[in-house]
Amino acid sequence: QVQLVESGGGLVQPGGSLRLSCAASGFTFSRYGMSWYRQAPGKERELVASITPTGGNTNYADSVKDRFTISRDDVKNAVYLQMNSLKPEDTAVYYCNALNFIYGADYWGQGTQVTVSS
Repeated sequence: QVQLVESGGGLVQPGGSLRLSCAASGFTFSRYGMSWYRQAPGKERELVASITPTGGNTNYADSVKDRFTISRDDVKNAVYLQMNSLKPEDTAVYYCNALNFIYGADYWGQGTQVTVSS
């Protein structure tokens, strides 16, 4: 059974930091590209950051470059999103995604709420 379980969300003041974690199980994690998406109220889901199966390449939305860092641990089957210098506009539900085009597999977690407010 495939599972992606996000954790680490919460309420933080502007300028603060959070580290999101996504624990994966039920599939060969090391063969999947991993991404973080977010969806704010009334807005479409958007890609925040992604990392290739080998971890050699990462990609970020312009709005989070130099503030967020995605990383993965293929031993723990986990992907992380370190978020620094948080802004109110970062408020959203953050989702973990696993993707493998060859397998035609696309998995999602249930999301974790991040609220940036004073």
